Amino acid sequence: MKPLLQSEIPSHIPIRGKVRDVYDFGDRLLIVATDRISAFDWILPTGIPDKGRVLTQLSRFWFDLLQVPHHLLSMNPAEVALPEGTDVGVLEGRSMVVRKTKVFPIECVVRGYLSGSGWKEYKSSQTVCGLSLPSGLRESDRLPEPIFTPATKAETGHDENISFERMSTIIGNQQADRLREFSMQVYSKAADYAKARGIIIADTKFEFGVVNDTIILIDEVLTPDSSRFWPADQFSPGKSQPSFDKQFVRDWLETTTWDKNSPPPALPDNVVTGTRDKYIEAYERLTGTTFPWK
Repeated sequence: MKPLLQSEIPSHIPIRGKVRDVYDFGDRLLIVATDRISAFDWILPTGIPDKGRVLTQLSRFWFDLLQVPHHLLSMNPAEVALPEGTDVGVLEGRSMVVRKTKVFPIECVVRGYLSGSGWKEYKSSQTVCGLSLPSGLRESDRLPEPIFTPATKAETGHDENISFERMSTIIGNQQADRLREFSMQVYSKAADYAKARGIIIADTKFEFGVVNDTIILIDEVLTPDSSRFWPADQFSPGKSQPSFDKQFVRDWLETTTWDKNSPPPALPDNVVTGTRDKYIEAYERLTGTTFPWK
């Protein structure tokens, strides 16, 4: 089983992100989710087979479930003018044909639990992205109410957490209010749905664009790459939680001698298999169906 680390469509030069290759077809884009995986701001030399398909199929599932304006037009890559000779087979299950939008330069993060960078900030200042929180909270505690904590989108490295006021300065007060409301509504609906299926969505990030003055949900949505998914039956606040994402990879890397400043090591087979299994389990729990490429 060979992971797809790169997608080449003849005569089209992709915009290549850490995970996705994006091809421009005029008023539409073809987004191909590869099997690349990143950690500590490095793309690892070893891919996770079918990871891109999990992200793509989960995004489609959520777009259908949420019933909000979004950018997905089709899952069939042949609906764009692919050059003659393109191997459509390698694109199957990992491709989305989407509307091209004017993208807001903001990551819209919603946090329902205290974890990650939010926990680090809370320990030092009892705030998260400048928002004051009650005293005495533990790592992974559920917050009294979900909070909206935007970030700027970084081309490389980490996104930078910013205040809502800073977000309003960047995109305007009205648009900032609309994105916050949209994000909170989507998170609330998704978190309730996932909780009933044994998964806690601790936090997640959304991206939005504008088409004809309408704000729509874009990019991937509510996947193990854009969210922290925790198994509800193992939830135990006061420490970090097991998760359905690449934490399995991060944990292994921490046991190596890698300095995080030089090219990372290849992943061993057991870490690749374990990570793939985690992604697929998240898909199957949330959708209630068997992963088609299992």
